[in-house]
Amino acid sequence: MNLKRIALFVLLPALLVVSAAGVVLLHAPDTLAGDDHTQARALSQRGDILPLEKIAERARAEKPGKLIDIELEQKKGIWVYEAEILDDAGRVWELKLDARTGALLKMEQDD
Repeated sequence: MNLKRIALFVLLPALLVVSAAGVVLLHAPDTLAGDDHTQARALSQRGDILPLEKIAERARAEKPGKLIDIELEQKKGIWVYEAEILDDAGRVWELKLDARTGALLKMEQDD
């Protein structure tokens, strides 16, 4: 079998499968992030949780630095924002804040 046939019948289908998997993986997080964002907005509009902007302010007030990540999670029936902050010394801190009140629940240096 010559190289053109190998490329046509073996490599091309394999490349298509890998490409399709890559497209699915690239779009999956966007879909999940969109759902989380929609849910967070609805909870904020109902007054169940504080808006992300207020939580970001409170997180930076507790630990000055650059906010690098923030997620909303429900733990034991309570909505919690988990924020990661990079301080001036290059350390990453994880802060857990009550999403309803903004109160600091826990702060620890991230590994």
